[in-house]
Amino acid sequence: MTLFKDMSLSALVAGFIATVISYAGPLVIIFQAAHTAGLPAEVLSSWIWAISIGSGVLGIVLSLRYRAPVVIAWSAPGSALLVSLLPQVSLGEAVGAYLAANLIVLVVGLSGAFDKLVARLPLSVCAAMLAGILFSFGSALFTSLQEQPLLVLAMFVTYLLCKRVSPRYAVLAVLLVGVGLVIGRGELSADAWVIGLATPVWITPEFSPMAILNIGVPLAVVALTGQFIPGMAVLRSSGYGQVAARPLLAGCGLGSLLLAPFACHGLALGAITAAICTGPEAHERPERRYVAGEVGGVFYLLFGLFGATLVSLFTAFPQALVAALAGLALFGAIAASLAGAMAVPQEREAALVAFLVTASGMSFLGLSAAFWGLIFGLFAHWLLTHKSAPVAEQAVRSRPAQETR
Repeated sequence: MTLFKDMSLSALVAGFIATVISYAGPLVIIFQAAHTAGLPAEVLSSWIWAISIGSGVLGIVLSLRYRAPVVIAWSAPGSALLVSLLPQVSLGEAVGAYLAANLIVLVVGLSGAFDKLVARLPLSVCAAMLAGILFSFGSALFTSLQEQPLLVLAMFVTYLLCKRVSPRYAVLAVLLVGVGLVIGRGELSADAWVIGLATPVWITPEFSPMAILNIGVPLAVVALTGQFIPGMAVLRSSGYGQVAARPLLAGCGLGSLLLAPFACHGLALGAITAAICTGPEAHERPERRYVAGEVGGVFYLLFGLFGATLVSLFTAFPQALVAALAGLALFGAIAASLAGAMAVPQEREAALVAFLVTASGMSFLGLSAAFWGLIFGLFAHWLLTHKSAPVAEQAVRSRPAQETR
């Protein structure tokens, strides 16, 4: 088979590292969301199973179909959104909101309206909303200093040093240092660690308008703007312009819809992890880098099967380690979001409004800060940048054709 002929050690390593980094950083945010919502271990295990199996199957199928390293992952910004919103709704209502969000992604994908929709949405406002969602994670890194100063400082310094030497593996190095310190100081709760396979748990969806507006709409927006746009940019900048956005969005939307009743909040294109598989580190020949996407998908499937083990492992770690790791893993996303929010001088005030409203954590009329951040930001953007045609010009345009000849 062509796949085995194209196999290489560099592609195997790239696919493995991309998968490990996905679990080292973004997965921690899911643990935080589950912790704040008080979800039982079996539901968290099902959540990890669903996002892992979905990412693995889609990554394998799409990479093989388009001969490109298509890396699928769960929406990290979406996970961050759930940390504050998941405790406010029932599990069934959350699943109903997941279905609504992924239906939006599916419709956008099938309609081919992705590029048009992105062109109409001011990216500065969307980036500011995303920065506001992620803000609490960055600040939580430093508030966790009160609990474990040595651990958090060691992880923080490791992150900065690795950013200078090898930025791609900074989060992985932070994880290794943090785990090493916890084990060395005897702070690992070994009794909580069990080895077991994940068992999918069916959650009957409940459709609540408030939950759909609070969770579903922001979840769809951050997936489209925070995951699919940079994900497509990585593919196109790496020379894979032949891969259209339409089937990727449709595949992720459909896969997420099918897995939502098992607690999957959404699957999307990877960006940071995808860059590992699309670069020359995976293979010097671009047409053989798709193998890295295949390998990453296989490792997703393996990790997903042992979801219960991952749950117990992270439960055994101190909460300060989880908070610090989540904050550092999102440093790049926070920086990119802030840069995108302030990139256009004429849109900075509107972006600032969106950021402040979202970061405030306010709730109004039962709707979340993320929703209002988007609404206030779009309104400010329209008010500050909308230009009406001069009255005289409008009068000329409104004259009959014969009068203007």
